[in-house]
Amino acid sequence: MARSKTSKQWLKEHFDDAYVKRSKELGYRSRASFKLLEIQQKDHLIKPGMLVVDLGAAPGGWSQVAAELVGSEGKVLASDILAMDALPGVEFVLGDFTETSVFQELLSKLDGGAADLVISDMAPNMSGMKDIDQPRIMYLAELVLELAQAILRPGACLLVKVFHGEGYEAYMKQLQAGFRSVKSRKPGASRARSREVYLLARGFQRQD
Repeated sequence: MARSKTSKQWLKEHFDDAYVKRSKELGYRSRASFKLLEIQQKDHLIKPGMLVVDLGAAPGGWSQVAAELVGSEGKVLASDILAMDALPGVEFVLGDFTETSVFQELLSKLDGGAADLVISDMAPNMSGMKDIDQPRIMYLAELVLELAQAILRPGACLLVKVFHGEGYEAYMKQLQAGFRSVKSRKPGASRARSREVYLLARGFQRQD
């Protein structure tokens, strides 16, 4: 079957992409690794010994970076509805983290501890239609925040992908109500035409 002009253009752009080439050269699983590396360089978010939870982790680009940064004294707990090949220093839970059984498995792997950081580069399957895609990404971000509120220790951090558009400002206000500071980040590895931004919330304040 012949490829459409759009898909040919995407493939050419993908394989010409400097970040794709660098990820292959450096052994990272995806170009997304560089988004987290850039945020790390600016914000020094991940430190040795931390317990990091990566939601929507497959194929593992962010988990890979996080595991390197937390080192042997730290731990990365990853989860996705898609299977993910094993990574050193990463424990993986397969399934939808909003389902009780998967959530309970995540809790059991935290082993009574609380997370220092929740990260999510998760996005829905994109339709290309803003009116459909925007509510989907914001819904996923809401789910990530709900889980983060359940497992983060006081003072911990959240890094989550969202899109500019409807629901963005309301979500920002939610973060501002539960964390000491919230900043937006648009790393260079994020394609310029993409509406994606990353919200970095620091200083979790548990609401009991």
